[in-house]
Amino acid sequence: MAEPTQTPKPKSPRKTAAKSGTATGGARKSGAAASGAAATDNRAEAKGRFNAALQEAKAGAAALRSEASDRAAAYRNQARAQSEDWVAEARNYGEQARGKAGELAADGKGKLAEAIAALGRAVFDTAPTVDDKLGARYGDYARSASQSLQDASTRLDAKTVEEIGEDAREFVRKSPGLAVGIAAVGGFLLARLFRGSND
Repeated sequence: MAEPTQTPKPKSPRKTAAKSGTATGGARKSGAAASGAAATDNRAEAKGRFNAALQEAKAGAAALRSEASDRAAAYRNQARAQSEDWVAEARNYGEQARGKAGELAADGKGKLAEAIAALGRAVFDTAPTVDDKLGARYGDYARSASQSLQDASTRLDAKTVEEIGEDAREFVRKSPGLAVGIAAVGGFLLARLFRGSND
C-alpha cells in the first residue's frame, strides 16, 4: 500500500510573526547600536572642537595679557622719561630763578647802600643849618648821624647778600621783639608811603 504523503502543515502566524519580530528586533538593535556609535562620535567631535576652542581662547588671552604688559611697560617708560624731563626743566627754571633773584638782591643791596649814603650826605649838608637854628650840640648830633649812615652804607656795600641775610637772622634770634617792632614800623611806613602816592 502506498503510504500517505504528508503535506506540510502551514506554519502558524504566531511563530512567523515571532520570527519576523526577532529579525526586526535584531535590525532594531543593530540600528540602535549604529545610532549610539554615531552619537558617541558626534559627542567626541563636539568635545574635541570645544577643547580646541578653549585652547584657542587661552592662547588669545595669553597674547592679550602679554600685549597689555608690553604696552604698560612702554607707557611706564614714557612717563618716567617725561617726568625726568619735567624735573630737569623745573630744576633749570629753579636755577635761573635763583640766579635772577641773586642779581635782583645784589642790585637792591647796591641801591639801598647808595640811598643810605645819599641820606648821610644830606644830613651832613644840613648840619650847618642845624648849628645855626638849634645850636652846635644838635649840629654835632646831625654830623654823628651822618657818619653812622655813611659807615652803614660802606658796611652794607662790602657784604654779600648771603652775609646780610645771615646778619638779619642773627639779629632776629638775639632780639625777636625788636625785630617785630622794626618790621611793624617799616610796614606802617611803607603803607603810608604807597597810600600817599595813590592819593
